[in-house]
Amino acid sequence: MLPQEVIRRKRDGAALSRGEVKDFIGGLTDGSVSEGQVAAFAMAVFFKGMTREEAVGLTLAMRDSGTVLKWDLPGPVVDKHSSGGIGDNLSLMLAPMLAACGLYVPMISGRGLGHTGGTLDKLDSIPGYVTQPDLGLFRRVTREAGCAIIGQTADLAPADKRLYGIRDVTATVESIPLITASILSKKLAAGLEHLVLDVKMGSGAFMATMEEARGLAESLVAVANGAGLKTTALITDMDEPLAPCAGNALEVAHACEFLAGKASVPRVMDITLALGAELLLSAGIDTDHEAAQVRLRTTIGSGAAAERFERMVAALGGPKDFLRDHRQHLATAPIIRPVFAAGSGMVSSIHTRELGLAVIELGGGRRIASDRIDHRVGLAQLLGKSTAADVDTPLCWIHAADEASFERAAVLVKNAYALGDAPPETPVILARIAA
Repeated sequence: MLPQEVIRRKRDGAALSRGEVKDFIGGLTDGSVSEGQVAAFAMAVFFKGMTREEAVGLTLAMRDSGTVLKWDLPGPVVDKHSSGGIGDNLSLMLAPMLAACGLYVPMISGRGLGHTGGTLDKLDSIPGYVTQPDLGLFRRVTREAGCAIIGQTADLAPADKRLYGIRDVTATVESIPLITASILSKKLAAGLEHLVLDVKMGSGAFMATMEEARGLAESLVAVANGAGLKTTALITDMDEPLAPCAGNALEVAHACEFLAGKASVPRVMDITLALGAELLLSAGIDTDHEAAQVRLRTTIGSGAAAERFERMVAALGGPKDFLRDHRQHLATAPIIRPVFAAGSGMVSSIHTRELGLAVIELGGGRRIASDRIDHRVGLAQLLGKSTAADVDTPLCWIHAADEASFERAAVLVKNAYALGDAPPETPVILARIAA
């Protein structure tokens, strides 16, 4: 197999065979396909797309590029995945909530892509936390804590790990076949039995329209179920930040407050409960959404979810008292200052992508794959839509490492917010997609 011939055929719009896809992914894994060829392949797929059969073949080839886990646990093995947004820290809360309900959550997460934050980058804020343990530790923590949120090890879907980093810096993140294969190859390699997908739609998502989001959700659900993984998807709103903060340590702190019952933002709670309920129903733990959501809420009030989170953090090398004393353990930025709108009024719309770019300007995201992240920086106390901004109410508080990055981020934040009349209220859960 000549990599350039596979690239040429895809560039010209041909449907690749399973064999061609498997050989190309094999070369990506062993290094015989160059980074430039991988980038060219990704761009060809971005422009020409893939058939459903090609997408299944790509997903399975990437899954089979490494170890495929098998579990022997006394409960269902489940997971959740988000397509990415701003202030989206739900994995940090949902995994321990599900564990407290008797499910097992071996969650393999990724780093930031484009303007969106990554769960692993958030967890790197926690001193000592090992985001890439060996498989033995991953298995032990999953069994003992009920959940383990980690990154891809060298054993799991190694082809995706390489492709993931190249997509981030070659403007090919938004390709539906590549997103589908990236997400599902890791999930299938993790040996899951049930999966729920949170597909974001709006100005802060990779899928800006309902048509795009539905296309991605339908692709993910069809490929996953076709590969034997019981999967549903929710399309959720990302026309404003999910949590009222964006930035790695800030989002971890918010997750700790949420699990301790001290930060119940309605948007965050509604989506977290809805996603968790999908998995409880899929796994046969509950038979209706209301009962499932009551069960999940109980894990917060009882402290069971918080206990699972602390157990997971400690087992993966973090402080044993992290959730209770997280502010003592998380680093803080030297500059913390508000930014105000030019005038006063209600927040009528938010160009949420600009807020993600502001975090990157602060150093909380990557311009190139090798960039180091400053976990201290970000945006806190972000105003949501239909809230008042005035001389006494800042759009947000910027946590910055220096004056120059503060000023660059402040410009982006101001540009992101539009003031006017309060917009019509829209639901946070826009659609449900099932096989």
